[in-house]
Amino acid sequence: MRKNSMKNTRINGEVQKTLAEIIRGDLKDPRISPLTSVVSVEVAPDLKTCKAWISVYGDEKLQKATLEGLKSAEGFIRKELARRINLRNTPEIRFIVDQSIAYGVKMSKLIDEVNRKDDE
Repeated sequence: MRKNSMKNTRINGEVQKTLAEIIRGDLKDPRISPLTSVVSVEVAPDLKTCKAWISVYGDEKLQKATLEGLKSAEGFIRKELARRINLRNTPEIRFIVDQSIAYGVKMSKLIDEVNRKDDE
């Protein structure tokens, strides 16, 4: 299976949706922020590994705590993923904090600030 085949795209979408449901509803770890979302998922073509980009609304400390909580719950998350999605192999998940949303908000604020200065 190629990296960007239709089958792989469908698997990525299904894993992303299921991962978001597990994080939102099934995890009871207090370190994990309730404002955590799964931005993107990339499952390897051999279904052995998976990169999951997550976004956490909050400061750096909250992001690190959420990442630690997700890493410690990785076994549970993987077991739930295997139970909910019928795949040949259940991928090993690697969580990555996605900074793109925060970066976009920061850039938007800077652009607004420049526009305000031009109007004055």
